[in-house]
Amino acid sequence: MITDDPFKPMAQSSDIINLQDLNDPQRDAVTTTEGPVLVIAGAGSGKTRTLVYRVAHLVEKGVPPEAILLLTFTRKASQEMLWRAGQLLNENCSRVLGGTFHGVANMLLRRYGGELGYPSSFSIIDRSDAEGIVNLLKSSLGLGKKDKRFPTKRAIINMISGSVNKSIDIEDLVQEQFGHLLDHLEDIVKLQKHYKEFKFDHGLMDYDDLLVNWKRLLTECPDVQLAISKRFSHIMVDEYQDTNLIQADIIRRTAHTHNNVMVVGDDSQSIYSFRGAEFYNIMRFPKVFADTKIIKLEENYRSTQPILSLTNDIIQNAAEKYTKTLFTSIEGDVRPKVYGGSDERDEASFIVRTVNKLVRGGVALSDIAVLFRSSFHSYKLELELGQDGLDYEKRGGMKLTESAHMKDMIAFMRVLVNPKDSLSWNRILLQLEKVGPATAQKISNLIVASDNWLEVLQAYPAGKAWQWSYRELVILFEKLVGGDQQPAVLFELALQYYQPIFERLYSDDFPKRQKDLDQLKGIMDDYKELQGFIDGTTLDPPDEASTDESDTARLVLSTIHSSKGLEFEAVFVMGLADGRFPHGGAGFSEQWEEERRLLYVAATRAKRHLYLTYPRRLMTPDRQFKRTGMSPFLSELSGGLFERVADSESDNLQSFQTHESSYSPPVKKKKSKKLEMTDFRVGARISHPFFGPGVVTKLSTARSLDIHFDRHGIKTLHLDYAKLTIL
Repeated sequence: MITDDPFKPMAQSSDIINLQDLNDPQRDAVTTTEGPVLVIAGAGSGKTRTLVYRVAHLVEKGVPPEAILLLTFTRKASQEMLWRAGQLLNENCSRVLGGTFHGVANMLLRRYGGELGYPSSFSIIDRSDAEGIVNLLKSSLGLGKKDKRFPTKRAIINMISGSVNKSIDIEDLVQEQFGHLLDHLEDIVKLQKHYKEFKFDHGLMDYDDLLVNWKRLLTECPDVQLAISKRFSHIMVDEYQDTNLIQADIIRRTAHTHNNVMVVGDDSQSIYSFRGAEFYNIMRFPKVFADTKIIKLEENYRSTQPILSLTNDIIQNAAEKYTKTLFTSIEGDVRPKVYGGSDERDEASFIVRTVNKLVRGGVALSDIAVLFRSSFHSYKLELELGQDGLDYEKRGGMKLTESAHMKDMIAFMRVLVNPKDSLSWNRILLQLEKVGPATAQKISNLIVASDNWLEVLQAYPAGKAWQWSYRELVILFEKLVGGDQQPAVLFELALQYYQPIFERLYSDDFPKRQKDLDQLKGIMDDYKELQGFIDGTTLDPPDEASTDESDTARLVLSTIHSSKGLEFEAVFVMGLADGRFPHGGAGFSEQWEEERRLLYVAATRAKRHLYLTYPRRLMTPDRQFKRTGMSPFLSELSGGLFERVADSESDNLQSFQTHESSYSPPVKKKKSKKLEMTDFRVGARISHPFFGPGVVTKLSTARSLDIHFDRHGIKTLHLDYAKLTIL
């Protein structure tokens, strides 16, 4: 749910919007419609409201709605924004093109993909499909049969996808992150090559291909680039700090005829590097787009000032950032609380006691969240909650269409749209009793190679043991091709055929799985054509249906990554122990800085109550207890910003900073003269507290420098935010 800035009501639908509903920086962002704009939107500062008003303002000014492109990281977010813009102005806002990068790429590639050799009927494969193809290729190429150390299909896809999202060669990625697999590098590269060829030959694209091929349209097809750039005269991007290098390049190339780009984001909430997100996209935006106007949204509409003061303090020690100070007019003087449990069980017990106390004080259980860095960190807490009888839900389950039985059903629809989808044909044929992988592969290869797939299916001589079941399959496809093509009708026909197969394949729990098929039918009813259904469920799969139909309020347990964008009356951030948060391998590096931002994101989810907890003892892998202290990020906090919760062993914060934490913050040097651009020259040796020594390679008029660091390569740093020392 989009919840930021809830204290200002939306205006009613009209043909004139009232910009007085916005604060000054929001209004500035809405009305600056020409040229590049970077909006640094602090947590809870009304960025969604700003985007909504800007869409309505552009339409009101006379910009054709079809010429506006709104890119978000979920389809639901863009749909809600455009709905709100329509409520604000009129229904013309619904004609704005809003969606995810992948969704817009899909639309453009359906139209222009022929320029790259793709049919408009290409199929989009998800992660498990991709792993299935790699498994098939491993087998056909004879790789890894006798070597148990050969990387798994999941590891292979991680490497292939990682090289795409980080825009580096797979050889370099393996060298940097998978050094233990260097002996298999030649075979990994071979698999990558065959995986790419397989997808192209069978009209398939994975999620990464959508972005790669959109970029290819913009770089290899000048006429297409011109058409796309002229179509979208105004571009807006939400959560820009989460974009990868390909997405940033797509924006730059799409806007090349006008530069009317507004990106909104918060460098302090960049926490998805493991997905390929590039922190420096938002830092270097003013350099990529000359004359960028930077606007900061700092008034927070979510949290009380004591919580904001603490979160400001968490992020002030970041090595690089756009300096901002969050403030609010929300009343409240309850300071955040820090608790050090004797061990994980004591920490969990404190959380359960405090949750009960909050509920007795009138806070809804569903408005309380416990956040943690990694999913397994909540194990002891889940035991305590079970013993206490508190209901909870743990966020981050499977998507509805990722389960095997759902993929079975969707396979029937996929081959109708793209008959060359051999992966789906294999899945359908393997449902038949007595049909093995070799036979299924043989039939699917014949189907894919033919221009009349139905004739091939009808003519194939089935074996005696599976002749009857094969004939039923042929009859199904004759009905699917020859009858009403409404998605709901096709689904009913396929389900009638699949139901007995489904009950046989999943005999242990098919009644439970049946609810998923019923939900899928309801989803399909909303689509008028099959391609839209296939694309929708692949690009933005619905969440798995809940098996508990009661309306009982539940405590929310969630990883911090899954909580981004949400807010709760009370938040517990647990497991803030030295060596666990940040994790032991972070070191003083870009990872360390991302861990700091992760804590910032967690703390800014809280409206009125914030608890930071950690255990003083942790169990090692050999089941021995070791003493530990609070996270270095807690040690850095100013003591007056929080309240220490008394416990049996607590002394005061200073004693824990001195005796428990193994972290020793760098000694701060005396403040020196502020450096200016004139102090630097190309070739000068400099030092950065995290990147180490390097050489200046380029100076920019936008107060930024390109520096080649000895260990980290080239980085673009802004002099106002980087802590540089001239050697």
